[in-house]
Amino acid sequence: MSELETVFGLHAVKALLERHPKRVKSLWLQRGRLDERMQAVVNLAEQGAISVQRVSVDELDQQSGGGVHQGVLAQVLPSQLWSEDMLGHLLDKLDTPPLLLVLDGVTDPHNLGACLRTADAAGVQAVIIPKDKSAGLTPVVRKVACGAAETVPLVAVTNLARCLKSLQQRGLWTVGTAGEAEQLIYQIDFRVPSVLIMGAEGSGMRRLTREHCDYLAKLPMAGSVSSLNVSVATGICLFEAVRQRQP
Repeated sequence: MSELETVFGLHAVKALLERHPKRVKSLWLQRGRLDERMQAVVNLAEQGAISVQRVSVDELDQQSGGGVHQGVLAQVLPSQLWSEDMLGHLLDKLDTPPLLLVLDGVTDPHNLGACLRTADAAGVQAVIIPKDKSAGLTPVVRKVACGAAETVPLVAVTNLARCLKSLQQRGLWTVGTAGEAEQLIYQIDFRVPSVLIMGAEGSGMRRLTREHCDYLAKLPMAGSVSSLNVSVATGICLFEAVRQRQP
């Protein structure tokens, strides 16, 4: 099974069975668990003629590396990260102003998973990450994303600054988040084609990324803490864009 990936958790596995059943090669379910949520997974597996094994909790714990598997684990063909060319084709087909999310060096898989989940909820068309110094599509990312890793394209780019320049040439406006910015995020016009850029945990955006921002914006901080977790800040910023785009 070395060429296969492990995906665990009810939402993550269910999303795979619904959207990419041909990638699922085997399904391990907790022996003795027969509740409604588990039966929904079984029904999807039967529709896709996917092999189902009933195993002990200990076996699931071992296969998931101690992750929170919720009694469900799948062995799947690896998913492919999107390329810049694929992103370009996606943007060419859009009939609404794009809203993209860039994560500049987010290395915590829990944060990446949470950002993917929020991006899906906010209608983001794609999430862009640098190939180096960033978390990838790990089982933990998929679990935390609750299925969003199967719905939101994750684009890995070699040169983030060059990618941002290309997006600007396409008419997208780049908005970077920085604590020292003068504008609040609520003063940015997100009704236009937009790219929201979130920096890494602690260090923020890299210098070259910052240089390719059309605007810098910040969140108002009224308390004693100086910053928010990147996934929390991402949610606030994205849903400000959603609010502005409501008809």
